[in-house]
Amino acid sequence: MPAAKPASPATRALQVVPPSGPTAWLTTFTAGAMTFLCVFALALSIASGRLADRWSEALARTATIRLSAPVEQVQIQTDAILSVLAATPGIASFRAIDDAETRSLLEPWFGPGLPIEALPIPRLFEVVEATPGYDAEGLRQRLAAEAPGALLDDHTRWRRPLAEAAGRIRLLGVLSIALIGATMAAMITLAARAALAANAEVIRVLRLVGAKDSYIARAFVRRFTLRTLAGATVGAAAGLAGVAALPAADAAGGFLTGLGFVGSAWAWPLILPPLAALVAFLATRRAALAKLKELT
Repeated sequence: MPAAKPASPATRALQVVPPSGPTAWLTTFTAGAMTFLCVFALALSIASGRLADRWSEALARTATIRLSAPVEQVQIQTDAILSVLAATPGIASFRAIDDAETRSLLEPWFGPGLPIEALPIPRLFEVVEATPGYDAEGLRQRLAAEAPGALLDDHTRWRRPLAEAAGRIRLLGVLSIALIGATMAAMITLAARAALAANAEVIRVLRLVGAKDSYIARAFVRRFTLRTLAGATVGAAAGLAGVAALPAADAAGGFLTGLGFVGSAWAWPLILPPLAALVAFLATRRAALAKLKELT
């Protein structure tokens, strides 16, 4: 019979750590659960920031003119506003919003059949900015002179909160991922220390036969890193499946839809399992070396 092939040093090192037990499933489960949560935190952060950027960009290109005037002055000032807009450089297009469109805009709040003509609702004008844009302050002054009832809203007060929200949501996502990673590191550290404590007699025997602490620590680090990588891979796959099952982007759904990844963003969750393995490597190595000193 052919002689059995001797085990490699890495295989012999792995045999030092028991392959099953509470520390095994605790490490794998923690890595999987934390990576699953990371995927959703990442998806929420990216999607929310993308939505806020899209809203901010759309508002940055458009402005609204609101006309409030006596009935006999509405048409006169409407003609004056259209004349001023036509003569203003930096405006790509403009139009007056008719009653039917105004009714459709208000229908979600007031229901169908709203009597627009019987209500004192201002006349609205949509202005689309060109590149380069127009002088907003100069346009306000010309409107004040030609149509006193007109008020220009360039959506600055809307854009600023959206831009701030995008930055804060991204920061919140990064902080959430950092907290999840710290929790994972703490749980793996506790599991590694528990495994070392449970194998104190084995460690003493290994020292008696000449094994160095670096060899013993390497065995625990390798085992826990592989367990974490396996659990994180399963957690990332489950998270991606969950994100893929979310409703697709829909204008009617607003921010409640489209909370997933788009395009190359689907590659971001693939970084999480190697990152989780790196966290496990550093946490287990530190815990192993500290515990081995205690067992000296």
